[in-house]
Amino acid sequence: MNSPEQALQQINRIILGKPQQIRLALSCMLAGGHLLLEDIPGVGKTTLAHVLAATLGLSFQRVQFTADLLPADIIGVSIYERDSQQFKFHPGPVFSQLVLADEINRAPPKTQSALLEAMEERQLTQDGVSHTLPQPFFVIATQNPARQIGTYPLPESQLDRFLMRLSLGYPDPAAERMLLRGTARQELIRELTPVLQPQQLLQLQHRATQVHVADALLDYLQALLHASRHSPQIASGLSPRAGLALLRAAQAYALLERTDAVLPEHVQAVFPAVAGHRLALRGDLPASSSDAAALMRTVAIP
Repeated sequence: MNSPEQALQQINRIILGKPQQIRLALSCMLAGGHLLLEDIPGVGKTTLAHVLAATLGLSFQRVQFTADLLPADIIGVSIYERDSQQFKFHPGPVFSQLVLADEINRAPPKTQSALLEAMEERQLTQDGVSHTLPQPFFVIATQNPARQIGTYPLPESQLDRFLMRLSLGYPDPAAERMLLRGTARQELIRELTPVLQPQQLLQLQHRATQVHVADALLDYLQALLHASRHSPQIASGLSPRAGLALLRAAQAYALLERTDAVLPEHVQAVFPAVAGHRLALRGDLPASSSDAAALMRTVAIP
């Protein structure tokens, strides 16, 4: 069985100069969560989703979210067939192992919410019939900054469905020079072969849940949750569900680090990505990963 390290190496050959963001993205998938990539267009968000699907051997569908996109365009639709005199459900693109919801905040809220049941329940109900989604199942959504024209901010309930929110940012000068001189990323993606298979990915997800968590580590995690709820700068702290998400993410990160127990530094590595989009600052201001990192620094390691 190939190792997660080989997957990281392959992804880093395509997405240059972003090793920590890639490690966090793979940790998110190993934790069974969904990923939100928030950044300006053109920094590699869509490319990262393509590379993850190719590297992990996952079936892949991309949905371009636009103002006229309907929920049925994502979920699918039941069509009456005259020969059988019955309605037959035709699955939409969400019935894939990895779904890229590209520019999700360019669609209206009704369409955004069409993903909610799928992301949370791993199934969809159409005309009273439940349809199970393939396993593993991941949603990677990209989001443009809210200040751009024609965007609809994601509601808190949908933001909470994403285990992590990441920003790739601009490449450093050395990585950008390699991009300018190198082969086009799409050509490199077409040459990729899977390093892991879906069944192996499911096994790694199970192994992540078995990574040991000591009582002292839980004390530290609870201290972070407590600090978020009592900080004078934060209007809405982290919920118990956010605490569970933080624990799952830290276990997956520890697995990638090849350790048999979660350490405080694993929690610190994932905390900004897990907590940033779940916090709300006073004055109705959205929190960022840097706000979450600043909060984390106020809590002493036991």
